[in-house]
Amino acid sequence: MTRTDTTRFRHHQATLVGAIVGTLGALPLASARTYLLPVLLVPLAVAVWAWRAGTDADPHGLRLRALLGDRRIRWDQVVELGSDPRGRAVAQLDDGRRLVLPAVRRADLPQLVAAAGRGDVEAAQ
Repeated sequence: MTRTDTTRFRHHQATLVGAIVGTLGALPLASARTYLLPVLLVPLAVAVWAWRAGTDADPHGLRLRALLGDRRIRWDQVVELGSDPRGRAVAQLDDGRRLVLPAVRRADLPQLVAAAGRGDVEAAQ
């Protein structure tokens, strides 16, 4: 699998900028007392999440990435792609589970189906 056949969906990078600003804002508080140093972990975790979390789609399946881990879903496990009332993309799996696809919106569904390279995945809106 090459990098060019993978479609990546990520959260808006303004979240990363907000985490950097949060880190700068937390520095005076964290440096005031040593027991306040863990305050810096919150914007750091947000920055790592904003950089890493999202959905990767390729002809083999979906890869759902979170802060600490990821999950691989094969296309043959996906019965239907749709969206919820909040506009987030949702994958209905063959075992009945529904998974919200991180960083994928309703408007991104045609691009997600195109990344599958298959016509047997139904996209519902």
